[in-house]
Amino acid sequence: MESIRKNDDFRLCYQQGRSCANRYLVLYVRKNGTDTSRIGISVSKKVGNSVVRHRIKRLVKESYRLHEKEFDSGSDYVVVGRRSADGASYQEIERALLALMKSTGSMNR
Repeated sequence: MESIRKNDDFRLCYQQGRSCANRYLVLYVRKNGTDTSRIGISVSKKVGNSVVRHRIKRLVKESYRLHEKEFDSGSDYVVVGRRSADGASYQEIERALLALMKSTGSMNR
């Protein structure tokens, strides 16, 4: 699993990518022109303290890791955690991520 680390890559995904949102997460998807997929996770300080933000990041990362083979390769994914994700269970975050991937057409059929 590769990560998006540079601010420019995040901005490209925000500006040029397709987006979709639900109660817990916002997903931006952009083709990157390679054979590998990358994921970037962002949770604002408005969501909670560092413990809460890091927990949301870990849940999203684990959900992505377990379902990585089901997603289209060659795309950049940026996941933004929302305030309502604070206190959400792993199953809720996983369902939210999978629903967003399906609605953006990023799932292999």
